[in-house]
Amino acid sequence: MAQELERNRLAGMRAHVIAEARRAFDQQYPRAALTEVVGLICAYEEEGNIGAVLDAMPSEACGLPLTTLLIVDGGDDQTAAIGREKGFLTFEFPTNLGHGVALQVGYRLCIELGAEYVVTLDADGQNDPSEIPTMLQPLVNNESDFVVASRRLGVDTTSDRFRKIGVVFFSKIMNAMTGANLTDTSNGYRALRVTMLADVIDRLTQEQYQTAELLITCLKRGWRVSEQPTLWLPRQSGETKKGKNWLFGFRYSRVVLGTWWRER
Repeated sequence: MAQELERNRLAGMRAHVIAEARRAFDQQYPRAALTEVVGLICAYEEEGNIGAVLDAMPSEACGLPLTTLLIVDGGDDQTAAIGREKGFLTFEFPTNLGHGVALQVGYRLCIELGAEYVVTLDADGQNDPSEIPTMLQPLVNNESDFVVASRRLGVDTTSDRFRKIGVVFFSKIMNAMTGANLTDTSNGYRALRVTMLADVIDRLTQEQYQTAELLITCLKRGWRVSEQPTLWLPRQSGETKKGKNWLFGFRYSRVVLGTWWRER
């Protein structure tokens, strides 16, 4: 009983924070509309990186107009200010809620405001925005509903051997669970069909590590998933928000197993 009350209390606080952020967003952008393609970037204290990432974002992809939407997950730095100064749609939480929550809010905005496709990429410079057309093309061609970037099929310029081993390990585990044949299941660079998001959005619950939850849920519900080779770059500056490798691996494993059990 006490645990349920605590969950309800936290859910109510989270809903209040999101509602306050939405009111501020609507006041700043009273006639906000999205183009067919949205580049969705969720950021937490990335003032050292976000400017370069935003500057590299294209205005169109595969012949379709692209809007960049920046979701700022709280923080005490200038990430949101940089986004606004550069003229990008910026949705800012007054406090940190978690990367998964920021993505869910971004997905719901894309569903509500008329987008057809969403490409998610990191705010730290590890993904190359010039590859957005490569990610998007299978959706435009109606060959796929969910495209995952693969650093294993492409080029991985980072040097963390533990993370590279983890990519292989989790891909094998998730393939065994879902019957897929993917090489990089933990990559946040993704192209998504909005009709697919509308089908799964209410099933997403993770505050962090939502990559696995979204992928497993979509696979289990029969959506088409494919991969594209991409370049994986080192973080431009600062430190990862994912924590130590062992902690990330433990938490990610818990999300994988929990989502598979829910969707089996």
